[in-house]
Amino acid sequence: MKRRYLFVGLVVSAFFVVGAKTPTLKDTPIGENFHAPPGVSAPIEPLLLYQASQDEKCRHWVDSVYKRMSLKEKVGQLFIYTIAPVQTKRNMQLLRDAVHTYKVGGLLFSGGKIQNQATLTNEAQRMARCPLLITFDGEWGLSMRLRGTPVFPRNMVLGCIQDNRLIYEYGREMARQCRELGVQVNFAPVADVNINPDNPVINTRSFGEDPMQVADKVIAYASGLESGKVLSVCKHFPGHGDTDVDSHKALPVLPFTRERLDSVELYPFKEAIRAGVSGMMVGHLQVPVIEPIGGLPSSLSRNVVYGLLTEELAFKGLIFTDALAMKGVSGNQSVCLQALKAGNDMVLAPRRLKEEIDAVLAAVEKGELPEEEIDAKCRKILTYKYILGLKDKPFVRLSGLGSRINTPQTRDLIRRLNLAAITVLNNKGGVLPLHPDLKEVAILNVGDGGKTEPFDREIKKYIPFTRFQLRKDLPEVEQQKLRDSLAAYRRVIVTVTEQRLAPYQSFFARFAPEAPAIYVFYTPAKSMLQIQRAVSGAEAVVLAHAPHDDVQERVADILFGKATADGRLSASVGGLFSAGSGVTITPHTPFHFVPEEYGLKSEVLSRIDSIALEGIKEGAYPGCQILVMKDGKALYDRCFGHHTDKHSEKVKPTDLYDLASLSKTTGTLLAVMKLYDKGCFNLTDKVSDYLPFLRKTNKENLTIRELLLHQSGLPSGLVFYQEAIDKKSYKGSLFKQSKDALHTVRLGARTWGNPRFRFNKGMAAETKSGDCILQVCDSLWLNQSFREEMQRKIAEVPLKDKNYRYSDIGFILLQMLAEELSGKPLDEYLWQEFYKPMGLERTAYLPLRYFEKKEIVPSAVDRFLRKTTLQGFVHDESAAFQGGISGNAGLFSTAREVGKVYQMLLNGGELDGRRYLSKETCALFTTDKSKISRRGLGFDKPDVVNESKSPCAVSAPASVYGHTGFTGTCAWVDPDNGLVYVFLSNRTYPDAWVNKLSKMAIREKIQETIYEAMK
Repeated sequence: MKRRYLFVGLVVSAFFVVGAKTPTLKDTPIGENFHAPPGVSAPIEPLLLYQASQDEKCRHWVDSVYKRMSLKEKVGQLFIYTIAPVQTKRNMQLLRDAVHTYKVGGLLFSGGKIQNQATLTNEAQRMARCPLLITFDGEWGLSMRLRGTPVFPRNMVLGCIQDNRLIYEYGREMARQCRELGVQVNFAPVADVNINPDNPVINTRSFGEDPMQVADKVIAYASGLESGKVLSVCKHFPGHGDTDVDSHKALPVLPFTRERLDSVELYPFKEAIRAGVSGMMVGHLQVPVIEPIGGLPSSLSRNVVYGLLTEELAFKGLIFTDALAMKGVSGNQSVCLQALKAGNDMVLAPRRLKEEIDAVLAAVEKGELPEEEIDAKCRKILTYKYILGLKDKPFVRLSGLGSRINTPQTRDLIRRLNLAAITVLNNKGGVLPLHPDLKEVAILNVGDGGKTEPFDREIKKYIPFTRFQLRKDLPEVEQQKLRDSLAAYRRVIVTVTEQRLAPYQSFFARFAPEAPAIYVFYTPAKSMLQIQRAVSGAEAVVLAHAPHDDVQERVADILFGKATADGRLSASVGGLFSAGSGVTITPHTPFHFVPEEYGLKSEVLSRIDSIALEGIKEGAYPGCQILVMKDGKALYDRCFGHHTDKHSEKVKPTDLYDLASLSKTTGTLLAVMKLYDKGCFNLTDKVSDYLPFLRKTNKENLTIRELLLHQSGLPSGLVFYQEAIDKKSYKGSLFKQSKDALHTVRLGARTWGNPRFRFNKGMAAETKSGDCILQVCDSLWLNQSFREEMQRKIAEVPLKDKNYRYSDIGFILLQMLAEELSGKPLDEYLWQEFYKPMGLERTAYLPLRYFEKKEIVPSAVDRFLRKTTLQGFVHDESAAFQGGISGNAGLFSTAREVGKVYQMLLNGGELDGRRYLSKETCALFTTDKSKISRRGLGFDKPDVVNESKSPCAVSAPASVYGHTGFTGTCAWVDPDNGLVYVFLSNRTYPDAWVNKLSKMAIREKIQETIYEAMK
């Protein structure tokens, strides 16, 4: 729906007088017999015409001019005469005849020099009694007809652009240039949907082959043009895109059903009408399903022009014929008369002006053409003349005209359009962007060797390379030598600047390098079909369209991920690429690398796919993200499955997962290590030295080291939320080992809960109010005093022996320690010291503060405590009842960003040239190990004594460190082999008590596959 009103919004804001009433459907009269066809809900008056209807001065001017006109002058207003912009004696006489004698309504100059057209425009306006509509055929700018004017990209190139604001800006700039040249009407944009690659006349003049995309571009361009007070004319109605005949030479036929016409050819025109555009041009086409008379062009068919365009589609703007000198229509007698009878308002470029005007006058006199129709058309034309600024004769200022048209701003717009159209058509295996560390790169140029110098210069800023030139018709022996030379390189970039590739086909027929090949085409897309086999085997193909210097420089930056390319192919390229093809590359696109170049086998790594998919098939989790890095390079980075079920969102690399206990080492432990690094405490310090509420309790002598090793004697966890529940609000016990009428919600293999309870009065609220400021979920807010209740419960809980016992409580105390020493909440401290400087944009506690819900993967359906689906709220109850930020859980992130954290640790505290932790601190925390368990200082490790209890793969060396999370997450670092492995899932969805992930050992199997790939 937003497309329909794009034009309205842009034109109203830029063009309407302040305070003018915006037209609505109810403002527009609808004929009694009008029936809206499918896709058109009601007619919308063209916005320029609506503006005129609100202007009393406009009506007065139209009436005053109209009343002074004879019938012949009124008829003359319906004609647009084509004339060459030259000042020969004969041409000037033709101009006087057309303007002074026949009183034509407008002129169309056929082409030439800008100064000549401007001079003749002024001369013509001086001759005219009624100001002339000066029209122009500028589909790709003034350069389509005038030499020495700015050259804009063709529409097929512009169709690749995703930001339609640029297309609007282009239309606006074209309006400015037209006004400078004294032009009020531009016969653009082309609204034809070019789905026939053999179309001999439309082709690159079209925005593409997708009707919706074409409609978007048409409306954006037209809105820009008309916001600058130049009439836009959509052409060639009812659609010239799927023809193999040029209507300049013969009459094309559209042999399609009405359903097909509605969904393809007519679609952009209907959308443009609904958007309020002001002009339509009817093409010379035979449309049997609309006009049964064989050989009758649509431009002369009343069924097409009046029946379809005016009545059915309710178009109220100006209707122009295509040029009537074209062979698709010129063989008809009294062609202008037939065109006006068909319903056109203005006839374009008739060959015999006097004869055609006389024929119209004779038809009016005979009653064959009602004079009322002439009057209505004339008044409509005069109305548009007024609103386009012709109430007074405009004259072009000749001095400085060229510099006013070709401005620096214009050149910058052309540059931005060309850059925005660059399209990365494919990117197999994520070969792009290239990493600056890459060595042994070859560039093979096809075409003029000097044309790609800007590309070569820019590439040299990133990497050294060897340049090769493919010469035309190279002997086979030399071709093979060149292939053999290129085989020694790890990447081959093929740059193509030559459109005719036949002389190179024999080389590419046998060119299939083992190293990834990247093709860059500085030519139209269709040229790649000449070497289709080689292109189909390329890892990446970049369509740059043209070899402009700034385009070449941008392509080089895109190849290395330093610039953005988000183009999408506007029209199919044979069987190589379909319309809409394209991959977005940005500075945030992660690098991918060839595993073999880092000692791993791609074929073995690919087995991870089947392991991940098997887990989804068996219901172990709905979806997951998996990342494998070697020596800091991402060798495997894939997503599988959906957020919840197959009908939900597919998992994307940017989706956030609840890390659960992986938060301990990705969050809390980082803060502890940083504070240790700063000398804020010693590991042997008592926690009570910093947390006064533990003094004079049985926790008084607990050390920080004991908390990190899980050897403090603290219990594994405490059911804190029970302290908030009113024990009198439910019958019987809160939990039971079996299901009954009261205990209906399953919480574990042998645990059922009674969900019919209430919270203590004043402890909870459905909305944020008073002291209830800790948000637990969408409709549950907890009293901030509950934090004190948690501290009390921790202080009072009995201690057990100091053997190994994994404890969330210990890490909650470590959070309190970090906050006490840093003077900041845990989330703020981590953001300041780690996440922000590391560029982690999708790592956060309380993620709903920063992200939309749809970007966060649901972790569970909590039918017992929170009675809602948990999406963006931490699953862990202890963390939830602290408001979502806790030492044991609460962090949300992506596999890629978790991978950055652990790569920093693997690097000894450094990432991308910045140090976050000292090498000594990293070494201490990642290598120190308990004497009585597998645990390290905060980190988990493989169990080399009892492999059945190890959280890691059998092949993982003892040096590995990391952690797992209850929601189905893990991150492991292998310093011996330079590996980082991250697995994120929501195995707790919908039910947390189901744990097929562990039973199937999915995480461990994937890790084992990584080690197998290294053998």
